Amino acid sequence: MARSGRFKGGLAPEAATFCASIGFDWRLVGEDLDGSLAHLAMLEATGILASEKAAIIRRGLEQIRQEWQRGELTPRAEWEDVHMNIEGRLHEIIGPDAGYLHMARSRNDQVATDMHLYMMRVAGRFRSGLSEVLASLIELAEETASVIMPGTTHFQPAQPIRMAHHWLAYGWMFHRDLERLRDWEKRGSLSPLGAGALAGTPYPTDPVLAQHQLGFDALYQNSLDAVSDRDYLLEFLAWASIFGTHVSRMAEELVLWSHPRLGYVSLGDGYSTGSSIMPQKRNPDVAELLRGKSGRLFGRLMGLLTVMKGLPLAYNSDMQEDKEAVFDVVDTVDSILALLPGLLGSLEIYPERMRQAVEEGFVNATDLADRLAQGGMPFRQAHHRVGELVRAVIEAGYDRFEDVPQDTWETLAPDIPHTWLEHLTPEALVESRKQSFSPASASIEGQIAALKQSLRGGLGD
Repeated sequence: MARSGRFKGGLAPEAATFCASIGFDWRLVGEDLDGSLAHLAMLEATGILASEKAAIIRRGLEQIRQEWQRGELTPRAEWEDVHMNIEGRLHEIIGPDAGYLHMARSRNDQVATDMHLYMMRVAGRFRSGLSEVLASLIELAEETASVIMPGTTHFQPAQPIRMAHHWLAYGWMFHRDLERLRDWEKRGSLSPLGAGALAGTPYPTDPVLAQHQLGFDALYQNSLDAVSDRDYLLEFLAWASIFGTHVSRMAEELVLWSHPRLGYVSLGDGYSTGSSIMPQKRNPDVAELLRGKSGRLFGRLMGLLTVMKGLPLAYNSDMQEDKEAVFDVVDTVDSILALLPGLLGSLEIYPERMRQAVEEGFVNATDLADRLAQGGMPFRQAHHRVGELVRAVIEAGYDRFEDVPQDTWETLAPDIPHTWLEHLTPEALVESRKQSFSPASASIEGQIAALKQSLRGGLGD
């Protein structure tokens, strides 16, 4: 424990337990060793530490790494955190020479360096996982390119679309998540190593040397900012919250679509559960939990925002709260990314049920109003006229325009030719949309090609 000669005795046992972070920051062992080795290389290169001393320390650190990789290194609560655990173990291996390693360094810039390294490695893993999710959505879009379904607003039947268009909407959401992750990496790839406690160090250090060795893109421009910045963690939690929102929206639709009343899809047996009492049940528990994880992600963001909002510069122990929040979100997103490709690949899709649904709810009403408007009627008037017609058809006992016999139609709508209904089929309506972002076949093909090209171009690498 970092107490020094300033204090008599140790912390009260309950205070030591309360302040210790070893229970959660042990996952930073690899990053702490990498940061220490980079710092050691800088000390040696600048002549601050003699090469023979550096060699002794380097051998000790490498021994610790081997012990950790073999699973022989275990955390010790009396050493408080991962940093002091490694320093303590180093002292056991090489003796007092271990004390040279902390020259020109504080735990403040040390922990900041560890977290930056950890998050950059997490980002690489997440990019790979997101790419797999996006590939799964592209595959679904290709498989459902000919499937017509009712698009909705307010979860009410609105206009016909291709199911592929629906999957691609989520594809573009996750594509933006990949882009945001890339942008975040650029801002987070900063090295704080060398900033010391808050004001740098009087030693003739070379922070740029350590920055390059650790693979960071740049060095912090201000030592106070370097040790007290948690923007990159807040931005990560915000990124995860947006990603979680996209996952939750998709999961919600899977829950709804798998209900027997809709019956658009069913989740594979490996992603469905039963009931402890009702033997007929097929519950979409996995999708429900995916939906629920968003609340966990949002809460972690709000928690760290609240911790950071009133802190004076530079470091404060409150910032220790960042790790549990971030680690929990990392683990949550890891689990989601591992799950989604399999879940999406397990879906059984029922085109005939969607075809039945698209023929309900007068989803061609807007296009009928458009035909009236194209014939010269003001659209607002056409909108009103078709609304009246929908009501009249329902009151006459019919569920669709197409079900109304010609003689009855001519009574209800003498101003609208019955032959127009031949041009209001779901396929015709979908294909009538010629814009690049529409649900027409050409657009679907273009969107799929664009997303594939983006992945081939290295967006997820």
